[in-house]
Amino acid sequence: MKRILVISPSGEVYDHDNVRWYKHTDIQRSINHYHNIGDAFVFDSSLKLLNFEKLEALNIREPKDADIDRYNAEFDYVFLRGSNWINPKMNWEQAPRVLSRLRIPVIAFGIGAQAPVKGNLELSEVTKRVLAMIADRSVSLGVRGAYTADVLWSCGVRNTRIIGCPTLFRHNDPALRIDLPALERVKSVVFTLRREVGADYAQDTRRYLDLMRQTILDLAPRFDLSVMAQGEIEEKKVLWGTEAQRAEAIAKLRRDGWLGGQGDAMEALYAGRLFYSDVVAEIERHVAARDLVLGYRLHGNLMALANRVPSIYFTYDSRTVEFAETFAIPSFDVFGSRPFVLEEFWDQALFERFNRAYFQRYRDMRLFLGENGLDHKMIDETRVALDQRRAA
Repeated sequence: MKRILVISPSGEVYDHDNVRWYKHTDIQRSINHYHNIGDAFVFDSSLKLLNFEKLEALNIREPKDADIDRYNAEFDYVFLRGSNWINPKMNWEQAPRVLSRLRIPVIAFGIGAQAPVKGNLELSEVTKRVLAMIADRSVSLGVRGAYTADVLWSCGVRNTRIIGCPTLFRHNDPALRIDLPALERVKSVVFTLRREVGADYAQDTRRYLDLMRQTILDLAPRFDLSVMAQGEIEEKKVLWGTEAQRAEAIAKLRRDGWLGGQGDAMEALYAGRLFYSDVVAEIERHVAARDLVLGYRLHGNLMALANRVPSIYFTYDSRTVEFAETFAIPSFDVFGSRPFVLEEFWDQALFERFNRAYFQRYRDMRLFLGENGLDHKMIDETRVALDQRRAA
């Protein structure tokens, strides 16, 4: 088994390949800090695909020469955790210096580009240099979709492979598929919340928020609905804060128009149907037990699909669109002209497109890991399909 390094882990690792947020039991440590626990989903899922005996975070901020020498001597490869790294504001810290001295493979594991709402994506020379260095140190770069592959191509990086995101493959299940039950049998539903969004992500934040709130309120009377946050500060304070912090959070949510005070249905949901955790396994248990997961969170929705729970994406930026396209996930355009009607998406033919895309992307992920020399757990999907045909 391999000894591996990771660039920019997102959480602490326990029991070999499980991830939770840093010092997660110390509530006050991070209650005023927004961290997207979806990044921990990706890190956790990446580890679950790999065979390894040793894992360590690469020091990218203040690396010493002795650190880099030890990395070359003691480790087999380093991977860059999948995330939205390719953007105009990216700060790579000391990555160029470290990468220039590394003699082990450097693997990009599902990285993505973020398109601006307006204009072209302008990348710094440092970002272009880092991407070129990773390309030179790997057989292929794993990217989340066609848009990211196009961006890298324009930077001169030709050896990309579209793999989507490790989260969808976390159970190493080549036979995964979504089979819809009758809609009347759907009882328990999770809506994945992304309330904090900037103008660089959404072209019309007011419409974005109003539609999200109204969709939640429309669904709540129909289903046993819970609202799942993914790191928002006010939601954490509502759930875990002191009495004063909870009052502060509710007051802010009312000022922002998200909560409506006494008698408001959203406020009632927040009082008893709000969920968040800083432990990936707890979030997975929450969504895996539901009949449907839908909403604005890219990785929260993907975690549901990984557990064979139907999911519908609300797309609002290039990231969410790219994921929906990569895996052919049924999706609703937040900024389109049509209202959201759940029945229009409850169509097995739509999910058969996902089932087919999943099978193809599973193969792409397996090939990506193999061609880069990563010791992995993924099963040959063609053999599984052949065995299933023979059994039938």
